[in-house]
Amino acid sequence: MDVLITGINGQDGSYLAELLLGLGHNVHGIVRRNSQSENQTSRIEHIRHKLHLYYGDLTDFASIITALKKSNAQMVFNLAAQSHVKISFEQPVYTMQATGVGFLNLAEAVRIINPAIKIFQASSSEMFGNSADGDGFQRELTPFAPVSPYGIAKLMAHQTAINYRDSYGMFVTNGIFFNHESPRRGTNFLTNKVCKTAVEISQGKTDALVLGNINTRRDWGHSKDYVKAMWALLQLDKPTDAICATGHTHAVGDVVDHVFGKLKLNREKYLRTDKRFERPTEIFSLCGDSSKLRSLTGWKPEISFEAMLDEMVDYWLKELK
Repeated sequence: MDVLITGINGQDGSYLAELLLGLGHNVHGIVRRNSQSENQTSRIEHIRHKLHLYYGDLTDFASIITALKKSNAQMVFNLAAQSHVKISFEQPVYTMQATGVGFLNLAEAVRIINPAIKIFQASSSEMFGNSADGDGFQRELTPFAPVSPYGIAKLMAHQTAINYRDSYGMFVTNGIFFNHESPRRGTNFLTNKVCKTAVEISQGKTDALVLGNINTRRDWGHSKDYVKAMWALLQLDKPTDAICATGHTHAVGDVVDHVFGKLKLNREKYLRTDKRFERPTEIFSLCGDSSKLRSLTGWKPEISFEAMLDEMVDYWLKELK
């Protein structure tokens, strides 16, 4: 099968590409050009010779048409986005264009070229904002109430997917994914910032870890587990919307405590907080109920919160040695 991944050079895209290659599929990917070409494919350099890559951008309709035609894809995984919540407050218009309108461009391109193509849309727990059920969990029917431009843009894409599914009978599935991390996560995201900076402190290269609100809680899983859920959802007979989450929540402070504990660092000595790193509006707790996904596909997370952080710390210990 020919499969197209937008954002193939990102964290999720790289793990998904590895998974699909292992299953024997032909993997195609859209890469957005930047001026530092050596960084564009760093996450997929080890498998680049097995991939079919095209320059493109979700904001460029023509490039999507070209990639769909060249790849002859039967499935498309949309993993491309402006995905940093804090940055979405600084670039709200671009975030809406890339993350929201970008998916509309993709869905419309598929409808025009071949509406039989199956589409996976990576929706986000950020769509819930501070909305939760009475027991503190978010579920598929929990009301959406996003509190950031990123969450709003993701909700636009999510609702667009449902609209194309209902209006045109297309196979468009939304995976509502909660936070997921790995050593391939960008270092401007919290978990990898904590891991990298802590290793730098342990090696005497810096003297402090500076964070915003350390009391917010998130449901953290491993990207490698979550791309398996993406694939499983497109193997179903019918499209759907399903949450992918571990069902366990941890505070930002818990991340710091585990990483500092592993490296034997004193939290009181090295951790500082600064309001500059806080969001204008904050989500206080996210914890997903993935019962529907588990029931439909048999999926379950295999990598624990602690094992995930250990892997990230070990990566930076090796990388910064």
